[in-house]
Amino acid sequence: MHTQYKKVSESAVTFSELMLPSTSNFNGKVHGGYILSLMDQIAFACGSKHSGTYCVTASVDTVNFLNPIEVGELVTMKACVNYVGNTSMVVGIRVDAENIQTGVVKHCNSSYFTMVARSEAGKSVPVPGLLLTSKNDVRRFTRSLQLKALSKQHKAITKNFKFDIIEAVEQLKDERVKIDLL
Repeated sequence: MHTQYKKVSESAVTFSELMLPSTSNFNGKVHGGYILSLMDQIAFACGSKHSGTYCVTASVDTVNFLNPIEVGELVTMKACVNYVGNTSMVVGIRVDAENIQTGVVKHCNSSYFTMVARSEAGKSVPVPGLLLTSKNDVRRFTRSLQLKALSKQHKAITKNFKFDIIEAVEQLKDERVKIDLL
């Protein structure tokens, strides 16, 4: 069977949007949920561009909001496929915000979205392989493999979690918690 390969650059997507007051929370900063929505959109565009088909979000890896985004800043998101499996892709996304008056740019967020390619019938379909053409491509692919292994470990721990109230109370004795069971 012949496998098709695509360069990372072939499906990379970048977009920018000016943050308006309608995107802000009560503190005057841009809602994190609004940024997550934009990230999901760019992950979809990048995954669909790579796979040539519709994609759905299967999971979102750790999302850390590193710096707040202010109303009036220009947010730029860059996405590329970091890893491919049989039917899934890990799309790496970087979010930067620029003060358009001063030109100062700050890194606000990075995250990884796992996207799954789907047919019109809703079935998972194979995606092209990834042609790595730079050290950065290799670094991102290798990091995705490491994150995938950590995810498997986390699932195993969660699946085998056993709860014992006596052990739990003992574990919590040094935490900032008060237990008042009725």
